[in-house]
Amino acid sequence: DETCTMGECATSPVDLDDMSETSPVGILSKDRVTVLGEVAPVWVPDAEAQVCMKCGIKFTFTKRRHHCRACGKVFCALCSSLKFKLTHLDGKEGRVCISCHSALIKSERNFILGIAVVVFLKSCRNHSCILSSGMSPKGKRRVWFADEILTNKHSESAPTTPVREFTQNVSANLIPLDGLPPILTSTGVKGDYTVEEQPSEMLLIQELESGRPKPLVFVLNANLLAMVKLVNYVNRKCWCVTTKGMHAVGQVELVVLLQCLPEEKSFPKDIFRHFIQLYRDTFTGKVVKHLSLSLFGSSFFGSQDHAGFLYVRSTLQSLQGLPLPNQPYLFGLLVHRAEVAWAKAFPLRLMLRLGAEYRFYPCPLYSVRFRKPLFGDIGHTIMRLLVDFRNYRYSLPVVSGLTVDLEAHRTCIKIPNTGYNELMKAVNKSNEHVLAIGACFNDTADSHLICVQADDGQYQTQAISIHNQPRKVTGSCFIIFSSALKASAGYLAKSSVVEDGLMVQITVETMAELRRSLREMKDHTVTCGRLDQSESQELVCVQWVEEKCTVNKGIISPIDGKSMESISSTKMFQKSEYKENGKIIRWTEVFFLQTGDNPKGAVTDSAEHNRLTERIARAFCLALCPHLKLLKEDGMAKLGLRVTFDSQEAGFVAGSNGQPLPAQYLNALNSVLIPVIHSRGRKRDGEPIVMELIFYILENIT
Repeated sequence: DETCTMGECATSPVDLDDMSETSPVGILSKDRVTVLGEVAPVWVPDAEAQVCMKCGIKFTFTKRRHHCRACGKVFCALCSSLKFKLTHLDGKEGRVCISCHSALIKSERNFILGIAVVVFLKSCRNHSCILSSGMSPKGKRRVWFADEILTNKHSESAPTTPVREFTQNVSANLIPLDGLPPILTSTGVKGDYTVEEQPSEMLLIQELESGRPKPLVFVLNANLLAMVKLVNYVNRKCWCVTTKGMHAVGQVELVVLLQCLPEEKSFPKDIFRHFIQLYRDTFTGKVVKHLSLSLFGSSFFGSQDHAGFLYVRSTLQSLQGLPLPNQPYLFGLLVHRAEVAWAKAFPLRLMLRLGAEYRFYPCPLYSVRFRKPLFGDIGHTIMRLLVDFRNYRYSLPVVSGLTVDLEAHRTCIKIPNTGYNELMKAVNKSNEHVLAIGACFNDTADSHLICVQADDGQYQTQAISIHNQPRKVTGSCFIIFSSALKASAGYLAKSSVVEDGLMVQITVETMAELRRSLREMKDHTVTCGRLDQSESQELVCVQWVEEKCTVNKGIISPIDGKSMESISSTKMFQKSEYKENGKIIRWTEVFFLQTGDNPKGAVTDSAEHNRLTERIARAFCLALCPHLKLLKEDGMAKLGLRVTFDSQEAGFVAGSNGQPLPAQYLNALNSVLIPVIHSRGRKRDGEPIVMELIFYILENIT
């Protein structure tokens, strides 16, 4: 145990400079500080208080006495005008004195900070995350040791039976209006960390500038951390800010690389507030995806021109030297306000245009503040025919995984088999004379068409390519088939590049044949060129292909480390969660390892199947609710449950950190899960199903 001196280990940290003031924190024992507001105080009798115990004013007929409901002392109205929700009043507000109000605020804040330390320590234990010793930003630090933080009695007030209620866990924001969030620093003893409130920005920047090898760790709320480091990325000095904790609420982790300004001496603090907003968005089911846009509510990084982040997946870019979170994660690219229309309606165009601007294929992963916009007024573009730029009621449909290969005399449109339903939706909604489909970035091509808007507002076609590689295959951003070609024109079909896509003009008869082939999931070839010039004809081929591994890259099972790459999954955003003993357990995702004869699974919309999955998740949560605190303290915050339904075999395995759960937890699960699993698994006509459910244990700081 740590040796406590000068009240250092008190539950509420005490600044020794404040000890001279008569206050509950200054004069009460450590035990009294702990229970301030939690138990009813002993009241000082009126007869023993002739003057206010704060300002000294004498009580009279008009200057009346008021008792503080936290410490029991007697004060005038002015010195006891504040209110605070007190535990001994069943959470109702009571009149408190100025000193008690200050102490209670500190106690509440430090309880949240304490939770964050435990979260981080357990995370470090399981992911070998070791911070270097932090320098002292102040001469007199307000710190407290991690082994003291759970000695308070907040958790004892938690219900003794699991509570299922609507999600209100908005997670208190620890970002101050002025200054930096609290920071975790090492004491120099392995596994021992302290929380530093109001750290010195100047000294922390000096530490980063001096080449600190590990990121600084800021506490945004008790379940969310931000890691900050200065990096040299592709010969640019950048802030690298990443999240840790988004996965637990069904969000991807986020990375923002921000090129430093000349002589910059302050942290880009607006990123912290944006991370908190994205964390809160998950409670309404709003999550960040590849090529999705998140907008800022006001001025950002000191400019109204900074409108938001376009989030992108890294593909061919270098990641060397970047302290990255666990997969899945996305990079945020700063969007200029003049570019918002394209970020909303056709984000691939903006992404590739950024790549051309910074000569980075396919796009940079870093952002530059105060840059000029890459697009202006929408003006005359083919996209006006396909996108509602005013209200965004309709846009160019995109089929996941669809790519276009442009080669000499041949174009190949590759549609993954798994994209059939998406494609049919686009076909059924399309105009009978025009079929337009948005493509995805083609990571197998060595170059890509891009669209550049000139100073006069006109759109021009260009291409960007991988550095020092010959151009053989060029990707396209969209494909349009138009049945406007007259049979009398002398052409079989005509193909041409338009902006950053391909336009194919065909006859009405050819359009009917193409649509029939798509509905029947058959390959189709369109021959382009003049009827009388066969030697100069080109081919446009539509091909159905097996899906490449595009989902859940880098994801592994918490049960046994099994790779989840190419296995389909669905995020779960529950309207309820299970709480007990100061903890919350949330079901965040389900992976479909096998459905029927498909060994890689497939997302199912079966109502019966969905009800069964929800029953299993509910049973799992209820069985583990009494053990949440122990599981969390032992570092098992991410849990996996793999369930097999088969007429021959039915059962489950559960684990965390690549290991099976200890016997005591498996025994608790057996009694509730086995009946549910067998109720489905013994059906002779039931399809075999293997699925894995993912759960996270969070701190309850509502």
